[in-house]
Amino acid sequence: MKARRPVSRISRPYPDRIEVRGRDLAAELMGRLSFTEYFHLLLTGREATDDERFFLDVLLVAIAEHGLMPSNVAARVTLAANPESLQGAVAAGILGAGPVVLGTSESCARLLEQAQAQVEADGVPRRVAEEMARTIHDAGERLPGFGHPIHRPLDPRAERILDLADARGISGAHVLLAGCFREVVVEIWGKPLPMNVAMPIAAVLLDLGYASSAVRAVPILARTAGLLAHLVEEREHPIGLLLAAAAEEAAVDERRPDEG
Repeated sequence: MKARRPVSRISRPYPDRIEVRGRDLAAELMGRLSFTEYFHLLLTGREATDDERFFLDVLLVAIAEHGLMPSNVAARVTLAANPESLQGAVAAGILGAGPVVLGTSESCARLLEQAQAQVEADGVPRRVAEEMARTIHDAGERLPGFGHPIHRPLDPRAERILDLADARGISGAHVLLAGCFREVVVEIWGKPLPMNVAMPIAAVLLDLGYASSAVRAVPILARTAGLLAHLVEEREHPIGLLLAAAAEEAAVDERRPDEG
């Protein structure tokens, strides 16, 4: 059996040029595309429409920064411990982008895709959302995209994204389903759960035609910018060791005196 050759269609360097998605980087892209537009080209292989550029900008701004979240604390403490490793500190922060903090947009995208598949198989959006949400609730699981420890009763970022989607006329089937999930969640969980920013990020990206596999790339790219801001500040006004000391002080020591 002949071995398959590894192939990437993203970029290739030559002695006199660099090709990115079939375009000359220096001659065709630099000075013409913004970084957001370039990110879209890298991600999809084609140049962004006005709506794609606009909403990528909106979403990147929405999710880049949120205070001393665990990812930012991890990055700051890492830099405090190893001041020469800026890249290591960024990596430490990004490694925390999981299903609890920052990483739920992809879960939301997959939930919306599953719901839309059921709607297309002769379902009603609200009924599909209700059935799926009830199944998740009865299994004792969390509904991705709902609940927030700070933003109550509304996440202002989520509301702004949805308002802009309506205003620019790009709200489609996935934004509709996100709204259906919002309607049923209070009834099923028996308490108000705010829609957090992850759900409209996923809904808008899906309605714009992005693949669900690309949805998490947006918050990761955005949060990298936020991490770098924290790390520049950390070098100028260090608090990483103070954060570590505060964590040590706050930790409950349950050892008996004779355990050392």
